[in-house]
Amino acid sequence: MKKIIGSLAAALLLAVTSAFAPAQGWQITDKYTVRFTGGGEVGGIFKTLKGTILFDEQHPDGSSFELTIDVASINTGNGLMNTHAKSAEWFDAAQYPLIKFTSKKIAKTAGGYTVTGDMEIHGVKKEMTLPFSFKSSGAAGTFSGAFTINRNDFHIGKPGGDVDEKIKLDLTVPVVKK
Repeated sequence: MKKIIGSLAAALLLAVTSAFAPAQGWQITDKYTVRFTGGGEVGGIFKTLKGTILFDEQHPDGSSFELTIDVASINTGNGLMNTHAKSAEWFDAAQYPLIKFTSKKIAKTAGGYTVTGDMEIHGVKKEMTLPFSFKSSGAAGTFSGAFTINRNDFHIGKPGGDVDEKIKLDLTVPVVKK
């Protein structure tokens, strides 16, 4: 009887421990892309993405993302537009040098995953839920996501004008296990 109780206790301890085991740490490789488009000729990339990613495909509820984009790394393909985008009229890179996203909750969906967290741009923090997918291959993987933000929600530029209010972001983030 003691053997059975001991075995059950060990199995229960193993189940509880594995359920609360920390998610796998992933390191962002330098092959990532962060693209944006806003209608007309407005579009480009951000060249600097950093962050901490803890992610477990089987237990996404124990996962987390903390990501930053360097606003000064914006590249529209036009030097004058880059300078204008970094100015106080748009992103104000001098005062708000980073775009930040910190997750609060990650969940599995029928088509992939969603992450709910705080997006902070231009000094404005807003909770958002964003879809993403993850494809793993051994010790590597790739996170992908596409979503739209309203630039007016973050006081970027003046409402109206030549730039659409809704900006589409496409991210592809290859990672390797830490």
